[in-house]
Amino acid sequence: MEHKIKSALNVMEGVEQPAQINTELVKRLHSKKSKTLTSGEYLDGIFGGNRTLLSKAITLIESSLPKDQEIARQIIDGCLKKKQKSEFNQSISKSVNQSICSAPSSIRIGITGVPGVGKSTFIEALGTYLTRQGHKLAVLAIDPSSTRSKGSILGDKTRMEALSAEPNAFIRPSPSAGSLGGVARKTRETIILCEAAGFDIIFVETVGVGQSETTVHSMVDFFLLLMLAGAGDELQGIKRGIIEMADVILINKADGDNLNKAKAARVEYANALHLFPPASSGWQPVVDICSAQSLFGIDHVWEIIMDYYAITTENGFFHRRRMEQNKQIMLETIEAGLHQHFFSRKDISAKLHRIDQEIRNGLLNPYSAAQEMLEQYFRKE
Repeated sequence: MEHKIKSALNVMEGVEQPAQINTELVKRLHSKKSKTLTSGEYLDGIFGGNRTLLSKAITLIESSLPKDQEIARQIIDGCLKKKQKSEFNQSISKSVNQSICSAPSSIRIGITGVPGVGKSTFIEALGTYLTRQGHKLAVLAIDPSSTRSKGSILGDKTRMEALSAEPNAFIRPSPSAGSLGGVARKTRETIILCEAAGFDIIFVETVGVGQSETTVHSMVDFFLLLMLAGAGDELQGIKRGIIEMADVILINKADGDNLNKAKAARVEYANALHLFPPASSGWQPVVDICSAQSLFGIDHVWEIIMDYYAITTENGFFHRRRMEQNKQIMLETIEAGLHQHFFSRKDISAKLHRIDQEIRNGLLNPYSAAQEMLEQYFRKE
């Protein structure tokens, strides 16, 4: 007779071990992943305030795949049509009742400054103040991309913990991907989507590394420059061009022992602004101090922005600037389309590889090579 060995390690008979993988859950995940949404479904989600679909739509816009670009174009067209319809209804209401002001769907604010000036802390302080006032805020935070790995940290949501928890705030970090001015390539389109989703205030935070800030200045209504007291001569090279574009200069970190230095810097910058020619907006740039850490002066910053909005809407500059931005969008879209079409042609790609070798071997200079490539492009395929 056989005797069974008793052991605590033996599994009792009749007890079936559960599967380590939930097959039903895997099936549901695969079915969701394989489902491709239409542009209409994306638009319904954006108009309905669905943050998930808004984020996915922005990802489509940032994608370089042709199939994604086609859906992205349809989404942008749908958002613009809604905006035009809303502005048309506003104009009708204004003609009926002159006391109703035809306001834009949002106000766009560019925020820049050197690294370490406290941009993220300032955005969180001002953004939290605005959302608690009932505004819906979208923060488009641009992180610098590595020239080697092409990657970005995209850590603004981590740095803005309090603002991330606000239900009326939407933070979207995007890689700069080498774009001039520290602005992501598709920031303009992202602004359009956020406005269609109901966000009435848009923050565009730049990398702030001293590159030309013309890009961000051309896509916002108000340009805010954060500075530090006693920054030193090493920053003089970037100050002139940026200060000329600034609508307000804020000396941040005006607290503790640094308060007196900030006040002295405010006087210096205010005196320097008088040497600049008057702005076409009719607005006199303001210099002020604040502390994003202690929230000192944060509410006054919004008062300055509202004063700017009141003056520029009354004299018509606000509307003219938006029209100039639309023209810039057209030119940039044409440039991007030509660039994509040029390098996507098979004959161009083949010839580019051959000419590259000739340049490396010293057989052809780059100017003659560029002319040869353009002549090839303008010939029929």
